[in-house]
Amino acid sequence: MKKKNLMILAATTLLSFGVSAQTVAISNGLINWKGSKVTTDAHVGTINISKGELSFEGNTLVGGTFTVDMNSIICTDLSAKSAARLVGHLKSDDFFGVAEHPEASLKITSVVPTESGYNVTGDFTIRGITNSEAFVLVLNGNKATADLEIDRSKYNVKFRSGTFFENLGDKLINDALELSVSFTY
Repeated sequence: MKKKNLMILAATTLLSFGVSAQTVAISNGLINWKGSKVTTDAHVGTINISKGELSFEGNTLVGGTFTVDMNSIICTDLSAKSAARLVGHLKSDDFFGVAEHPEASLKITSVVPTESGYNVTGDFTIRGITNSEAFVLVLNGNKATADLEIDRSKYNVKFRSGTFFENLGDKLINDALELSVSFTY
């Protein structure tokens, strides 16, 4: 009986080491953002991913986490003075409340491999509010990209939002925030 128990223990130990999880840090993380009014006005810029990691089992993505430095937000389509004014407003409580919430984050909760990448679901936290978001993540060599759209109103970003205010006319700012993410790992 002892011999049988030792064999079962040995087999279980070998199986548990068959596929090991590996975590790799990300670098050069950048998010290109685009926000727009209902009119043709749109603004674009970047924000830095300050840290993050991906978890793999073998060559298959199984998870990951990311932290975004909300103080790194910049506007790239305006003159320096106008961009500074817009960024100051984006950092204010009207938008992202960066003084109280200097970081946003993502924790991957589900990964499904596809032919072209991974269908990923994750918990996004912005302004201390967490919502589930889904997107496609493409891994190519050691580079990753994802394009997604999030609804800013779900994160209590109210300024000129049709979700919170009526009759804004051409002052209305779309709730959809377009994000294009890239990083290396």
